[in-house]
Amino acid sequence: MFRAIVSSVIFLGLTTIAHAQAPEFERIFGPEVPTGPYKHPACMTELANGDLYLVYYGGEGEYANATAVFGSRRKQGEKKWSDPVKVANDPFRSVGNGVIWQSPDGLVWLFYVVRYGETWSTSRIQFKVSTDNAYTWSDASPLALEEGMMVRNRPIVLADGSYLLPAYKETGHDTEKVGADSTSLFFRFDPKAKAKSWVETGRIRSANGNIQPAPVEIGPGRIVAYCRRGGGYDPKEIGYIVRSESTDNGKTWSEGKNSSFPNPNAAVDFLKLQNGHLILVYNDSMTSRTPLTVALSTDNDATWPVKRDLVSGPGDFGYPLAFQSRDGKIHVVYTSEKRKVINHATFDESWISGAR
Repeated sequence: MFRAIVSSVIFLGLTTIAHAQAPEFERIFGPEVPTGPYKHPACMTELANGDLYLVYYGGEGEYANATAVFGSRRKQGEKKWSDPVKVANDPFRSVGNGVIWQSPDGLVWLFYVVRYGETWSTSRIQFKVSTDNAYTWSDASPLALEEGMMVRNRPIVLADGSYLLPAYKETGHDTEKVGADSTSLFFRFDPKAKAKSWVETGRIRSANGNIQPAPVEIGPGRIVAYCRRGGGYDPKEIGYIVRSESTDNGKTWSEGKNSSFPNPNAAVDFLKLQNGHLILVYNDSMTSRTPLTVALSTDNDATWPVKRDLVSGPGDFGYPLAFQSRDGKIHVVYTSEKRKVINHATFDESWISGAR
C-alpha cells in the first residue's frame, strides 16, 4: 500500500490534504449548540427529496443522564442546517447512538439505544419510523430487549431485497474496555413478508471480542463485515480491525479474524460505491484516533492498494459514517475535539486514488 504524500493546509482547525480535487469540509455543530457539549456519534443520510438529515446524541457527556438523540436537516440546495431538535428521548433513561436510514420504499428508520444502567452493556435497541422524510416520527418500538444490545452503523439492502441492520452486544461493565465475549450481529427485515419484523441472524465471534460491524454485500448472498476490535485502548497485538464473512445472506458468519488494518478500539465504516468499488474509513493507527483514513479496493476486498488520509495531525477524528449521494459524491461525517464537534467531508473517488 502507498500513502499519497502531499502538502497540508489548515482548514476549519483541522489538518487536511491539499489537492486540486481536495475534499470539502464543513463544521456542522460544536459546543456552542445548546444540546449539551457532547455530540457523538453522528450519522447522516440523503433523503428521497434531496435533503441531508443528520442525527447525533447530545448532552453533558457520554455517560451523562438525560442524553437525547437530536435531528437536523439541510434542505436540498441550501447550506444552513436547521436547529437540532429532539427526535428520541426517554424520561427516565439516557439514549444514544442514533442511526438514520431511508429504505427503498421511502420509509425513514431511526434506530437508537436506551441505556438502563451505568454502562453501555445495559442498553437495549429501539426504533421509530417516519413516512414524511423525517419531519414527524412514530412512537418508539422495541427492536432488541436483550441486555447489552446496541446499534451504530446503517442498514444495507441485500440482493434479494431484504434489509440487514448491523448491531452488536457489548459485555462487561468497564467504561475503558470492551469485553472479550462481545459480539457483532445483525437483524434482517423482509419488506415483502406479511408479518413485518426484524429477525436476529448469526453472530461474529472473535478471540478478543468485536463490536460495531460494517457490512457490504460483495456478491449475491456473500457479505463481508469489518468490525471494531474488543479489548482495551492500549496498543497490543490485538489492535486490528476484525474481519468476518457470510455466504448465506448473513445468517451465519465465519470466526472474526484480524485484518491487515490497525484499529485503536475505534469505529470504522465500510461502503460499496455505485460502481462496485469498496471504501473502508478507519483510523490508521493502533494507539489514537488520528489519522482518519480512506482505503480503496477495486477487486471486491481482495486487495487494498490505495489509502489516503482524509484528516490527520494532532487531535481525535472518530466514528466515521460514510455514504454516497445520488450525484456520486462520497460523504463522511465524523466527530472531533473530544466528541464535541461534528464534521462533514465530501469528495470524489478520484481523490482517493489521486486520479485527475
